[in-house]
Amino acid sequence: DNEIVSSLPLQMSLYFNVYFFPFWWLSTVVILYLKYPVLSDYYKFILVTIMILASLIEAIRLYLGYMGNLQEKVPELAGFWLLSLLLQLPIILFLLFNEGVKIQPLERAVHIVFAFFLAFQVIAAFVTLKRMVNKLATHFRLKEFHRLEEHPVPGFYSLDKEERAVPMAGRGP
Repeated sequence: DNEIVSSLPLQMSLYFNVYFFPFWWLSTVVILYLKYPVLSDYYKFILVTIMILASLIEAIRLYLGYMGNLQEKVPELAGFWLLSLLLQLPIILFLLFNEGVKIQPLERAVHIVFAFFLAFQVIAAFVTLKRMVNKLATHFRLKEFHRLEEHPVPGFYSLDKEERAVPMAGRGP
């Protein structure tokens, strides 16, 4: 009944990600500052927008990951998983594989590490979510079963002979 289903590998990954993110952010901003004059106008706009979005999403994502995993809350962990899979991972993959942004070696290295963090967290969060949902469903079913044992519904488990007889419409007695 008191089985813990939070994931230690996921929590460790989140912990290290909290310390890695400022390093990633600082190195990406410094590289962006250095290469800003040689970028085209639309890449300037795209990269600044991505940095702002990635920073906001990452703060929210890490908070949801911590709360969802440690407190075993399915909605928070599901939000973390969706933000990771649908927003952060595509952003990092864009920064990693789009050659139009003139990727530098340091930038490529930090993006690869961040992409590995994200890929691991997506997989670990999915497995943890599955375990949490199964535990909650089992707990709900057991609770309903015990409630039915304490307060049985008359005629729910077995039918008397009188209740089994189905009256026929249009026939006499």
